[in-house]
Amino acid sequence: MEDLPDASAFSTKLKNTLIQYHSIEDDKWRVAKKTKDVTVWRKPSEEFSGYLYKAQGVIDDIVNSVIDHIRPGPCRLDWDSLMTSLDILEHFEENCCVMRYTTAGQLWNIISPREFVDFSYTVGYKEGLLSCGISLDWSEKRSEFVRGYNHPCGWFCVPLKDNPDQSLLTGYIQTDLRGMIPQSAVDTAMASTLTNFYGDLRKALQKA
Repeated sequence: MEDLPDASAFSTKLKNTLIQYHSIEDDKWRVAKKTKDVTVWRKPSEEFSGYLYKAQGVIDDIVNSVIDHIRPGPCRLDWDSLMTSLDILEHFEENCCVMRYTTAGQLWNIISPREFVDFSYTVGYKEGLLSCGISLDWSEKRSEFVRGYNHPCGWFCVPLKDNPDQSLLTGYIQTDLRGMIPQSAVDTAMASTLTNFYGDLRKALQKA
């Protein structure tokens, strides 16, 4: 059995880290990619030698429905085109778990399939919800995957003030893909992954 974190202390620290990212001033971010409905910014990460990415866009659905699709569970695997498997390894309480998931190769397999083991936590934030996570050093590895590492990451989802049937979704992602990958390939992949994430999510919610 792995040494699991003290869920309560760990989740509080994780939540506070995400709230700190959410308060970073606008002028600290540089635009990495912009589409009609999503903007992705980046700034140097304080956790590792890569970047902290911020993504933001409006989703045409209510907060609970959006977060139910994002947090670990059967919904996520159905619509997230990057994710190829998802298993819940340990449940702490309803809103807190350890999950293992794998991702498909990217950029014509310059980035080969990856595996992550993350602690995931969902909690109320202002009038909405925050679903956040961080990778754990899990000893059991599978040889067909490179083990990636997610530094503190998460999704804030709050209702729009003038239309509570729509939600503002803001994500913070800082993934160390590990392995021998040029930084330029990582940057291209991360910005595209985030804009695709919003597109996939919107399609899934329209079907739901």
